[in-house]
Amino acid sequence: MSEDGQIFDRRLLRARRARFAAGFAEHEFLIAHVAKEIAERIGAVLRDFPRALDLGAHHGLLGRRVAALPNVGAMIYADSTFELAARCPRPVLVCDEDLLPFQEPSFNLVVSGLALHRVNDLPGALIQIRRSLIPDGLFMAAALGARSLIELRVALLEAESEMEGGASPHVAPFADVRDYGALLQRAGFALPVTDAEIVTVTYASLLDLMRELRAMGGGNVLQSRKKTPLARGTLKRAEQIYRERHSVEGGKIGASFEFVYLCGWAPDASQQKPLAPGSAKVRLADALRTTEHSAGDKVAFSPRKRRDSDR
Repeated sequence: MSEDGQIFDRRLLRARRARFAAGFAEHEFLIAHVAKEIAERIGAVLRDFPRALDLGAHHGLLGRRVAALPNVGAMIYADSTFELAARCPRPVLVCDEDLLPFQEPSFNLVVSGLALHRVNDLPGALIQIRRSLIPDGLFMAAALGARSLIELRVALLEAESEMEGGASPHVAPFADVRDYGALLQRAGFALPVTDAEIVTVTYASLLDLMRELRAMGGGNVLQSRKKTPLARGTLKRAEQIYRERHSVEGGKIGASFEFVYLCGWAPDASQQKPLAPGSAKVRLADALRTTEHSAGDKVAFSPRKRRDSDR
């Protein structure tokens, strides 16, 4: 982390994404995976979204898939890199994900695919997204989770420590699913939900994995990164460690990507609210078909025997 508290070198990130923008579509499989999942989830929502935003749009794949849904209307695309924004459909604008220029509120729907995990102010970004939504507007996104690239993280740290007597970070400290959920609540979203999945991708070698990570959008852009390249001997040792622990069939290696899906709604009076404490009309013990005991009893529940008529 830099002296000003910035985790990521966003200037370097933009420069690297611009460098690989022309060939980004050749490495879009992760974006394609989450785009399909997000589009299916939005398609299952029984309401219309006349005005939508694809935030951190890359080359616009997620936005195009969502815009093709019958319940989604106009789509606006936004990305922080000019070269990628130029490959999106129109209308499109260039802005950072945590510096939104929209008059609030502006959208019925905001989507984002694998962009928010590398902003320096994620809480602030989520607050701005929530403010950009009309009441009862929907936010749905995918971000990398804490278990992403855990194999690469460990192999590089152990190899560098062993070969060079110290180590610097090479893989970003992504948030876990619970952290993302807490951030949605902190940002003021109603009915926040997060869930996660892990996808394993195979590569011929460690260098192939690292090259593709750079081509997909930046590689290591941590402010605290070591500014000189890893020594050849260190990379060779990292490859050995990786293969010893994570080899798969065919002589390849496996790399884990954890996708955390975030969903939340802009607050609205029409939404369901949790019941006030003490307002329940049915005792929990009756609902569970149990016998209630006081807190001091040794047995908390005494389940009744199941009868043939019970379902």
